[in-house]
Amino acid sequence: MDAVNRLRSAAALVVLAGSLLAPVPAAAGTTGLGFDLDAATIPELQHRMDHGGLTAVRLTAAYLHRIDVLDGRVHSVVAVDPGALGAAAASDARRRAGRTLGQLDGIPVLLKDNIDTRAQPATAGSRALPRSRPAADAALVNRLQRGGAVILGKTNLSEWANFRSTHSTSGWSAVGGQTNNPYVLDRNPCGSSSGSGAAVAATLAQVAIGTETDGSIVCPAGANDVVGEKPTLGLVSRTGVVPISAEQDTAGPMARHVVDAAVTLSVLQGRDPADPATAAIPAGQPRDYAALLHPGALRGARIGVWRLAGLDADVDRVVRDAVRTLTARGATVVDVELPYQDRIGAAETPALLTEFKRDLNAYLTHRPGHPATLDELIAFNRKDPVELSKFGQELFEQAAAAPAPSDPGYRAQRETATTLARRSIDETLARDHLDAIVAPTNSPAWKTDYAAGDAYVLGSSTPAAVAGYPNVSVPAGFAGPLPIGVSFFAGRWADARVLALAAAFERAAPARRAPAFLPTLGS
Repeated sequence: MDAVNRLRSAAALVVLAGSLLAPVPAAAGTTGLGFDLDAATIPELQHRMDHGGLTAVRLTAAYLHRIDVLDGRVHSVVAVDPGALGAAAASDARRRAGRTLGQLDGIPVLLKDNIDTRAQPATAGSRALPRSRPAADAALVNRLQRGGAVILGKTNLSEWANFRSTHSTSGWSAVGGQTNNPYVLDRNPCGSSSGSGAAVAATLAQVAIGTETDGSIVCPAGANDVVGEKPTLGLVSRTGVVPISAEQDTAGPMARHVVDAAVTLSVLQGRDPADPATAAIPAGQPRDYAALLHPGALRGARIGVWRLAGLDADVDRVVRDAVRTLTARGATVVDVELPYQDRIGAAETPALLTEFKRDLNAYLTHRPGHPATLDELIAFNRKDPVELSKFGQELFEQAAAAPAPSDPGYRAQRETATTLARRSIDETLARDHLDAIVAPTNSPAWKTDYAAGDAYVLGSSTPAAVAGYPNVSVPAGFAGPLPIGVSFFAGRWADARVLALAAAFERAAPARRAPAFLPTLGS
């Protein structure tokens, strides 16, 4: 009820801000601003604000209005930040004084609800955490605020980033309920960053921040027809983000356009003394990824295609279409198969179980006033009337019983998973002299079903996720009204390269379309 009241308050503030908005058509980005917000990029919005055709307050008010009008269908936003319009007004004041803070200044951004903010709880979707607020903003939130971004609020997620049950349903949390896919509302939004992907798809924010351990940015990006960039591990600080594993976790941007993801990543990236992984960022890493995007990036590139063929006919068709686009734009395409996948999969989950207990217990020491250990969370869930109402907590229980980080068996599993994942990509790139690999991101979204759980058919996230390498999903086609994406991934610190290739592909074959909020596809 608190979140609902905040949404109503935000809608009232729209009028106070002087933005008298017309009713919002569900399937379009029209807002009373005089242009299609769904199609607008951050550089276009900055141009409008620089030339007096738009203000950050009006832009923020428009997004708040869309949340109020549309999110009752999608259930992607769990809380609106009460300071959003104030932050937007401060951005407008900076612009009038000629002191803007960069390309993200005045741009509304939603945060996945496992990212710490002092202004609001960070719940990870669990009813155990709302009783305490983090003592500090996450490092990535500080970077967004220093860049002038307007923090719009928090998005729902698959509870505990989808690491609670072996039989879970993506997009459900005890705090936020079920997030729906805005293309077909009874279909699943996929992955733990489900609320971030669905909110951006429904044009409820310009950008959202998701997190990924394996697939939780790219899968909701593919299923919701948006762009999702899973950065190289260590490029973005994890300090203040509820963890699964320090060996694989990273936050990253989700947006409707590759350029917006590139702008946001430029602000997010950077070293953080509290996150040792960021110390490895190369001195020559680009500061402005958007400046490196150009329409001819595919010409002369060598792209490996990991088709994952034969699992879904619509995916096979979308991949064939993508290959035609790549070749038409001057790329050389080489069919590849990535080795070691069975061995990577066999080692990954057991390693994550040990790491989850280690890293979650460490995080909880900074959040007093709630269960302080994984064991206490398990006990809390058993007593709570909502937590176990849809599915169980088998992964919690397995993690509680997992060997310690000093165990030789665990160390062998982590070494096997990481080393073979890196080899699977590095050796494939080297053997065929490739610039990147492209693969289908997702199969069409399945109907949300708590009895059956998630119904994944295919995904390509694991090699880059376990290796800690960059991976960007971009809209590529549809199965009826259901989106399908393709992913570009490459070696460590190749974030600029995969973003440039994805942007050139997006320009050559623009596949994104606004959702229609269909209730169902029928039987």
